[in-house]
Amino acid sequence: MVAALALRRADGCWLMHRRPPERHHGGLWEFPGGKVESGEAPDCALEREIREELGIAIHRDRLDPASFAQSAPQGPMPGIVILLYRTDRWIGEPHALEGGEVAWLTPEEIAPLPKPPLDVALCRALFRASFANPVQ
Repeated sequence: MVAALALRRADGCWLMHRRPPERHHGGLWEFPGGKVESGEAPDCALEREIREELGIAIHRDRLDPASFAQSAPQGPMPGIVILLYRTDRWIGEPHALEGGEVAWLTPEEIAPLPKPPLDVALCRALFRASFANPVQ
């Protein structure tokens, strides 16, 4: 299981992380986060992962569950489940401490970015309202 964060600034931009080229899904954009360790609650894992990856502090009481995505098992590899939380409160300035880069982007800028399949699904769910056609 993986916990990921949709971090939103007051101007409506969202933080995306581009994975380092030498890693799995290298060069693709994703929501920051990481693996939930055995015995660890997903929101606690997310606090830890965000501190390690971005150097910022979030508080689990300020996290709102936003969506989830899952993949089917592939051969001997188990499926993956990503739990996406969102918040607009944090302490510090995010930096890509483990490589790659970070960028603040609008949903329209995020849509065409190359992303891992599960992040495509998470973006679709999170930004559904942004892309809804208001004219019926």
